Amino acid sequence: MIYLDDVAAFDLPGRDCATFRTLRHQRSSNLLLFSSVLGVALLLAGCKKSSTAAQVDPNGPVEVVIPEHGAYTGAFMDFGDEEDDVTLETIEDFEQMVGKHQAIIASSSYWGEQNFPTDNLNVIWRHGSLPLVFWSPWDKPYEEDRGPDKFNLNEIIAGKWDAYIDKWADAARGFGHPLIVVFGVEMNGMWFPWSGSYYGGAEWDKEHNNWKGPETFRTAYRHVVDRVRARGASNIRWMFHTNNYPYPYETWNCAAAYYPGSDYVDWLGLSVYGQQYKDEPNPDIPSLVNWPYEEISRLDPHKPIMIAEWATGEFPLMTAERDAMHKPEWIKQGLELFRTRYPRIKAALYWHERWQNADGSYSNLRVNSSVESLRAYRGGVANPNWLGDLILRALPNSKPK
Repeated sequence: MIYLDDVAAFDLPGRDCATFRTLRHQRSSNLLLFSSVLGVALLLAGCKKSSTAAQVDPNGPVEVVIPEHGAYTGAFMDFGDEEDDVTLETIEDFEQMVGKHQAIIASSSYWGEQNFPTDNLNVIWRHGSLPLVFWSPWDKPYEEDRGPDKFNLNEIIAGKWDAYIDKWADAARGFGHPLIVVFGVEMNGMWFPWSGSYYGGAEWDKEHNNWKGPETFRTAYRHVVDRVRARGASNIRWMFHTNNYPYPYETWNCAAAYYPGSDYVDWLGLSVYGQQYKDEPNPDIPSLVNWPYEEISRLDPHKPIMIAEWATGEFPLMTAERDAMHKPEWIKQGLELFRTRYPRIKAALYWHERWQNADGSYSNLRVNSSVESLRAYRGGVANPNWLGDLILRALPNSKPK
């Protein structure tokens, strides 16, 4: 027989197979040698069987498992002004830079494009990542702070855009793989045209016992999800995604007023940004996350939470700001606290982007805005509790490969 503390090193295939150390005691018995070889053969067979049984075909019907331990890492990778110029080269360059495969990759599908991003999602899924799509009812030229456009929430509710919704849903069903969809991201801010502030805001809606602005968004959200589900796009998981703090910071604009109900939500999402412009402060992670995490957790006690966008810029520090938190420290703190202080956070996606402002300055949120920031990010995501590979489960009507 083989004694596990006395056995030679064998290079056994498969991550779940044992690796043995050197024999400490040599035995000359031919019987023992025979038994050893036989034991290793049996072990190899067992490993192969276990590895085969655990393998899931990603091209078959599958679902993405919420990790019991750890959290998925992911990113938006500066896919252009419309956030939809997804290429394999961009993804691979980012992953090589940060030293880790990305489990979730985000991009956008603006309603003004009037199409479903099949090619983008195929690039992402075939790369072994889960697509996250911001499906935004927004028309060209996609400028913030302009108010409602032709994709007005009231017209969505009235059915004007049902044909487009149905076409998009059919294409999503045809895509055939898991994806996460966000309808109307950060609705509790004032910068996007689907904000509740443009639809009555704090005006009270007696019929629905809610404030009119949030209730309009909530009704539109349900209308969209109902139509997509009616077309059979069961591969979609829906995320309700708010800004961490509402703006304006008023009671009517709280997350609960917008929440469409747990039957319409699979993930709860938060945007968490530090300093985006040169004249802003750079608050630490606890001040940005503690209260919003508690608020969104109260919406449903069981839904997984995603930090669906997080980033901070890198700006020259003025003398009076030298005590402020620098970007490398901020990144390091985020990657540590997201996974240790907030147990329901099961994914975090960094918003890797840079843009030029009206005054000519740049807001550089990219992870490589400095050598120090990149080093902090690489060091943080290297922790094994940040999962770069998806955990897949075959659906009942599929067969393992």
